[in-house]
Amino acid sequence: MSTGDTINGVPISEEQIAAWAAEAEAGYDVEALKRRGRGRPGRGAEPAQVIALRLTPEELAALDARAAQEHKSRSELIREAIAAYAA
Repeated sequence: MSTGDTINGVPISEEQIAAWAAEAEAGYDVEALKRRGRGRPGRGAEPAQVIALRLTPEELAALDARAAQEHKSRSELIREAIAAYAA
């Protein structure tokens, strides 16, 4: 029987809920959870700073088209453009 809830479109069963509850009641290894790390991997020795950038729909479309053409992400393309400008 399903609860009606889903995770990524997969129904959550009563059995799954019972398994999660049993796992939680048994306790977690906090040190192992801390070792897993968080977020995206770093790009350098220091944490990277997130910068907000506003683009017009036309600029964004041009950026996306170029990124698709070069098989790169928006961020990769922007970093490369900044590096070329600063060189």
